[in-house]
Amino acid sequence: MASKIKYQNKSDEEIVHLLMDSGNQELFEILYARYFKKVKDKCFSFLKDSKQSEEFANDILTKAYEKIPGFKGNSSFSSWLYSITYNYCIDYLRIKKKLHYPNWNDSNEIPEIIDESEADFEVASYENLITILELIHPEEKVLLLMKYQDNLSIKHIAKTLRISEDAVKMRLKRARTRVIYMYKQKYNSTN
Repeated sequence: MASKIKYQNKSDEEIVHLLMDSGNQELFEILYARYFKKVKDKCFSFLKDSKQSEEFANDILTKAYEKIPGFKGNSSFSSWLYSITYNYCIDYLRIKKKLHYPNWNDSNEIPEIIDESEADFEVASYENLITILELIHPEEKVLLLMKYQDNLSIKHIAKTLRISEDAVKMRLKRARTRVIYMYKQKYNSTN
C-alpha cells in the first residue's frame, strides 16, 4: 500500500512503463482505480445495464492488464484503454444484437441533402443530443465519441475499429449527417 502512494502523482504512461519494467501488479491497481468508473460509464452508454457495465469494465481492465506489453505509447494510456473498451462493447453488440453495420446502414438510409456547412448546427439541449445518439448504430456512436469526445485521430480510430482510414472518414461523415438529420426531424430544429 505504501508503495502505491508514492506512485499516485505519476502519469498513466509513467506507471505503465514502471509496470512493464518491474512487473509489479500493484502499479496496475493504480490505473484500475483511476479508470474503472470511466470505463464502466462508457460501457453503460452502450449496454444500458449497470451490473453488466460493471462486469464489462472489470473484464476490459483485466484485458488491458494482459495487453500492457503491447502498449507502445503512440497515444495516451486513456486513448489506448478507451479503444479496448469501444471494441469490447461493439464486438459484444455485433454478436448479441446481430448489428452488422453495412446491413444496418443499407436499411436505415438517410437523404444526401445535408451538406457539411450544416455540421455546425446548434443543439438546443444536451439531453436531446444524447437521445439521438441512442438511436443511431453503435458503431456510428463509437466513431463520434472517439473523434469528438476522446479526440482520437482518424488513424487511431481506423486501427481500433479495424477498418481503413477512408472508411472511418466516410462513416464519420455519414454519422454526423445522420445525427443532424435525425435531430432536425425529431426536434424540428430550424438551425
